[in-house]
Amino acid sequence: MSTQPRDTPASQAARRAKAVRWAVGVIAALVTAVGLVLMFLLALSTNNRTLYEENYARLFGINVVVAVLLSLVLAWVIFRLLRRLRQGKFGSRLLIKLAAIFALVGVVPGVLVYFVSYQFVSRSIESWFDVKVEGALDAGLNLGRATLDSLSADLMNKTRGASNQLADVPDTSAGLVLERIRDQLGATDVVLWTGAGQLIAGAGASRFQLNPERPTPQQFRQARADRAVAHIEGLDETPAAQGAQPPASVRALALVQRPGFEFNTEPRFLQVVQPLPPAVVANALAVQEANREYQERSLARDGLRRMYIGTLTLCLFLAVFGAVLLAVLFGNGLARPLLVLADGVRQVAAGDLRPTAVLQGKDELGGLTRSFAVMTQQLADARAAVEKTVGELDAARGNLQTILDNLTSGVIVLDDTGRVLSTNPGATRVLRAPLAAYEGQPFADVPGLATFAQSVQQQFDDFEVERAQHGLDHWQHAFELNAGNSGMSQDAISIVARGAELPGAARLLVFDDISEIVSAQRAQAWGEVARRLAHEIKNPLTPIQLSAERLEMKLSGKVPAPEQAILTKSVKTIVDQVDAMKRLVNEFRDYARLPAADLKPVDLNGLVTDVLQLYGHENAPNALHCELDPRCPPIRGDAQQIRQVIHNLLQNAQDAAEATAAQGRHGEVVVRTRLGDSGRRVRLTVQDSGPGFAENILKRAFEPYVTTKSKGTGLGLAVVKKIADEHGARIELSNRIVDGAVAGAQVSLSFALAGEPQVALAHTDDSKPSTA
Repeated sequence: MSTQPRDTPASQAARRAKAVRWAVGVIAALVTAVGLVLMFLLALSTNNRTLYEENYARLFGINVVVAVLLSLVLAWVIFRLLRRLRQGKFGSRLLIKLAAIFALVGVVPGVLVYFVSYQFVSRSIESWFDVKVEGALDAGLNLGRATLDSLSADLMNKTRGASNQLADVPDTSAGLVLERIRDQLGATDVVLWTGAGQLIAGAGASRFQLNPERPTPQQFRQARADRAVAHIEGLDETPAAQGAQPPASVRALALVQRPGFEFNTEPRFLQVVQPLPPAVVANALAVQEANREYQERSLARDGLRRMYIGTLTLCLFLAVFGAVLLAVLFGNGLARPLLVLADGVRQVAAGDLRPTAVLQGKDELGGLTRSFAVMTQQLADARAAVEKTVGELDAARGNLQTILDNLTSGVIVLDDTGRVLSTNPGATRVLRAPLAAYEGQPFADVPGLATFAQSVQQQFDDFEVERAQHGLDHWQHAFELNAGNSGMSQDAISIVARGAELPGAARLLVFDDISEIVSAQRAQAWGEVARRLAHEIKNPLTPIQLSAERLEMKLSGKVPAPEQAILTKSVKTIVDQVDAMKRLVNEFRDYARLPAADLKPVDLNGLVTDVLQLYGHENAPNALHCELDPRCPPIRGDAQQIRQVIHNLLQNAQDAAEATAAQGRHGEVVVRTRLGDSGRRVRLTVQDSGPGFAENILKRAFEPYVTTKSKGTGLGLAVVKKIADEHGARIELSNRIVDGAVAGAQVSLSFALAGEPQVALAHTDDSKPSTA
């Protein structure tokens, strides 16, 4: 027996499943990595408003794509599990159960956390944009504006007051006054401008500038109209450096009034620049920035909510996917040893004891697979030993069965209730019944054997009693099967049966067909009777005939005419009956004293032609047709005895045809010779158109004194049978059936060719009767 591990469809499927698992693992790892990177980018973007705004659409699209991929992979895994379940693969239910357990362990908490987080995110984002927060930001912004407006108004009033100091000061002396005003107001820059925007004098930072910043025409017009104007600069400018405050300041512009009414004098304007307090600037910028961001996020809060919820959903998908994937992987890890064991059990149940697959794990399941492989090997060794023993038993049983099949005796094994356990072909041949089809059924149910079965059962019952009393080991009895009231039936069989007990309450019945032996004994008995009759009867026949003839000769002419007629008729009757008795005695003598055949090459066609000359139109009352095969070679036989066979058969056929002609039907006789298909035997067939044989005559037609003719002795066919046996020829007698009706009878003899060894004739094509 091969000890190589089997490459079963289950192992091939396991290798394919392993490759699929590797592919799924790689794809899952890639998708998980992409999802984690995406979550990191989402977290980074939500902390950076500019980056978030720039990449919102891109991040949202990638988020959707990853979610769809995760959904497809998850759906594919579930589809494979369901397909395995529909296909009825072993372990699919266990795998689904394990996957469901692990998935529930991972999914249920994830879904719970998802819904809690969803509610938290939704409410938290809404809480960020509360009305109170918005009011506080508006109040802070207004407070800052009011403070800046107050500082601007204060500087504007101070500048208007300081401009009076320049009313009588000429342009050339304005510098000193401007220095004094700068010190008084704490300004960083004080400049005196003409109405056309030309610099007259300055004190502070403007002295060091080649082109100081001048007020706009609109500011000049407003200052001329309102005598003074102020505005804040620097709060809307971008900081110069990271973390530095912008150079915010209050710039005031006041008209310098001239004394008197000088219409042609060009007006002058005093410009004072005073820096704002850093704390005020910082607070104002902070409130302004906070309000701006608040308004921006208030407008974008729906998108922000969607992004956070999308991130949560992606996290949920990752959690679910990871849970199901781990469930499938862990389930496979747990179910794989069980699948290996189940496949091994299924293969062992199917009779395949080759070594099973072994897992190399160090856990209990791996050890169980190794133990199962060891057990399978032990079973294989045990089966090999059993198969060797069974092979020897089968060989012995085969020899015994061959012996039984070739026995001419019939053998039947019955149980104690009379049921047929087994039979051999000899039993079917002897009993002429399909016994093999009735194995397992009562012996009495076999058609035509009910009486025989009852007799056998009675013999076994009597044997049980006698064995207990006398210690017998078998019984023996003769039976006559299918014998009618006359004792002559077509299927009458004489058998001798022997019965014995077998172990296990079984019963052995052995029987032989002794019909041929009985027939031979009967023929021998008839031969002895014929010899004695010929001896006892033939001696007185001649004196009786001579005495009757002498009486007729002495009394003829001496008695009156009436008595003379009676005398003549009586003597004739005596002489005719004596002749009939002589013929009967001669036939018995011939049957009893038939000499041994002197077998020599004989031309069968020539013998038939010679005999047929005695049955010409003047001697044969019925038409006789001859069909001789010119291919027939010489046969081995005794010419005189074969001539007697042909004569007896033709005489019987003429008698049968004459009986048909007496009924008004056309009678004819056909004699036919034919070389057999094998070229080793020659068949002689004689057919008539008579009434045929009755069913109870066919079986015993070759026995002496069995005849259908009222004046026949029944020795004709008996002599033919005896001569055929001397020649080793097979003889067959049957009725000719035409259109379902008996159209006559035919007798066939099959002779061996000259030079062929004389052996028992087998049932070959050459020995089959002609149907022509």
